[in-house]
Amino acid sequence: MKELVRIARETVERVFQEGRLTIKNYEKFKEKRGVFVTIMIYPAKELRGCIGFPQPIYPLEEATQRAAYAAAFEDTRFPPLKKEELSKIIFEVSVLTLPKLIEVKKPEEYLRKIEIGKDGLIIQLGWHTGLLLPQVATEFKWNVEEFLQNLCMKAGLTPDIWIDPQAKIYKFQAKIFREVEPKGEIEEA
Repeated sequence: MKELVRIARETVERVFQEGRLTIKNYEKFKEKRGVFVTIMIYPAKELRGCIGFPQPIYPLEEATQRAAYAAAFEDTRFPPLKKEELSKIIFEVSVLTLPKLIEVKKPEEYLRKIEIGKDGLIIQLGWHTGLLLPQVATEFKWNVEEFLQNLCMKAGLTPDIWIDPQAKIYKFQAKIFREVEPKGEIEEA
C-alpha cells in the first residue's frame, strides 16, 4: 500500500503536465475503500490540503487519485497548489476501514468507546457532517473529549453538540503511509 503515496504524487505531477486530472489504471488496488490524501509542507508538516472519501465508493487506486487532485487543487482552505511547491511538500495517504456507528445509551459512554491514536471520527447531525482522521488527535495531543469537540467544530457545530442524542458519531481506523521527505522514502505511520 506504500505505492499509493507514489500514485498520489504522480497524479498531481500529471495534472501540471496535462492540465487536467486523468485517472490512470495501475491494475492494482481494485478493492473499493475509503481514502484520504493529506498534503503537508515539508519539513514542518504544516497542512497544505486534505480531502478524501470516507466511504468506499471508488476502487482504491481511483479514490487515491481523485483525493490527491482534490487535496492539491480543491481544498477551499488553501489556494490551489502551484508547480513550484511540488519539491516542498510531502504526501500522506490514509486508507480507511468502514465507519461504524458508535452506539451509546448516554453521551458519556463515548469517552470510553473512542481510542486516541487508533480511531478516526465522523459526526452527522442534520445536514452537518465532519470528519477527523485518527492521526489528528495524536498530533494535537487531544484527549477524547477535545477530539469530540474539535470534530463538532469541523462540522460547523458547537463544540458540545456531541452530547445531543440526535448526533450520530462513527469511528473508523486507518493505515497511514507518508513520504519521509519530498519524493523520498515512504513509511507507515
